[in-house]
Order: sequence, then C-alpha cells, then structure tokens
Amino acid sequence: MEEEDVIVEQEGTRALSAGERLRQAREAKGLGLEQVAAETRIPQRHLQAIEAGNFAALPSRTYAIGFSRTYARTMDLDERDILDQVRAELAQDGGDNRNASAKFEPGDPARVPGRGLAWFTVFAAILLMGGIYAFYRSYFAPGLGPAPLQDPAEQVAANEGAQQAAPAPAATPTGGPVVFTSEMDGTWVRFYDAQGERLFEGLMDKGDTFTVPADAEGPQIRTGRPYAFAITIGGRPVPKLSEEDTVISDTPVSAEALLARPAAPAPTPTASATPAAAATPAT
Repeated sequence: MEEEDVIVEQEGTRALSAGERLRQAREAKGLGLEQVAAETRIPQRHLQAIEAGNFAALPSRTYAIGFSRTYARTMDLDERDILDQVRAELAQDGGDNRNASAKFEPGDPARVPGRGLAWFTVFAAILLMGGIYAFYRSYFAPGLGPAPLQDPAEQVAANEGAQQAAPAPAATPTGGPVVFTSEMDGTWVRFYDAQGERLFEGLMDKGDTFTVPADAEGPQIRTGRPYAFAITIGGRPVPKLSEEDTVISDTPVSAEALLARPAAPAPTPTASATPAAAATPAT
C-alpha cells in the first residue's frame, strides 16, 4: 500500500504539459472544443492534437507555435510561458521532421534572421572568395592563366551582343484581377467595400481563392493571418500584406492600393559582416 501511495503522489506532482494546461483552462471556463474552435478559428482536430501534446499531427512547427499562442491568449494564460513550454516539448520530441525547413514562427520575428541579411552574407562571402582568388593570381602567380582565345576587340563585341540578346526583366504588374489564395487551413477573412458592405466572409482552407470584384468600391480586408494569403495582380505575385501574426483591418486591397505600397527596406550592412556571420534559423 505504501508503494502505491508513492506512485499516486508522484503522478499528482508531475508537471503538466502545455496541452494539459490549456485543456484544464478550457474546462475551468466550461468551454467545449467546438466553442474554442469557433472563437479561435483553429480546426478542432488541431486543438485536440495540442491538448494531447501530439504536435507531430500538426502540419508543421509553424502551426504548433502559432496555434498554441492563439489558444493560450483565448484562455487568458501567459502565452509567453506556454510558448516556452511548447518549444521545449518540440525539442524533446526532435521537432517536426516533415517540415524541418519551416523554422519561421509567426509573431516571433526576433528569433529568425532577416532574409535580406542572409543573402547579403552569402553575397559578401562570394565577393571575398573572388577577391582572394584575384589577389593570389595577380601577386603570387602572375601570368599563369591561359592566354585569351579571342582578340580583345572581338571579345568586347561578343559581350555587347550577349547583353543585347539578354531577355528583358519580368514586367511589374500594373493592373488586373486581384486574387487572394489561402496557404493555410482554417483561415478566417472578411472582404468588404468602402461602405462596409460585405464582399466575402468565412473560413478559407489551403488552396481556396477569392477574387476581389473589379467593380468593388474601395475594397478592404480584415484577418488575423495576413501572412497566410498569397496575392497576385493580373496573375503576377506581389508581396504579402504582412509576415507577422497580427490582426489587420481596413486595409485596402485594390490593385492600385497594393501596387502603391512601399517596398520593404533592404537591411543596412555593417562593417563586421563576414562569411562567418551566416545566420542559422533558430530551432
């Protein structure tokens, strides 16, 4: 009997998982999974997977982090504490191997280096390697390269001809139908015009599309997942409305308004940038 009491006591003091804490908070509020799914716009099967700690059942790490944050916020829990515990559980499980490249966590951009910085680092590494090679050729081994096969004048003419034959860069979209394509399941969105008249409202699953009516006056959008929509104008892609987990409202989505958005500023290079500074996404 004493051994059984010790086992019961150990089970009672076991730390609750993030999913168990969310489930207890939901039950304390007297809410069912159906009600939470309707309020958070998260599919019920995903809520069940989070409560069970079965993050492998979710599409990716992105979903595990984003859905857990929304669930904790709805249950009035400390979302930062819940997310720290979810990340720890993901690390114990070895992460989501099916989507190992999806390291971006919505609403947590501080943990992920900018794409521009990564490309700048790669470009700087290429320039440095080219400079080292040129220095070696000119200082340590001058004249070791093969003799030119063409007369310099002929080479210049050939280069000019190649530049003229190069294809023109892809044209920037100037107008046409504005189409929103959902890249995630269970994404709630509302499209409406300048008078507040609803054009569309509901949940869109991955692959669902909505074309903004050409005759809509001042079309706008409201959604909590602006990063979930790919946008094209006349069949040509344009940048997303946001890459963060935030609610946007009264955002114009006409072709003119989308094309008038300022381009994202390029990162400013620093003097300490070296090939060794190549960023690795946080896990």
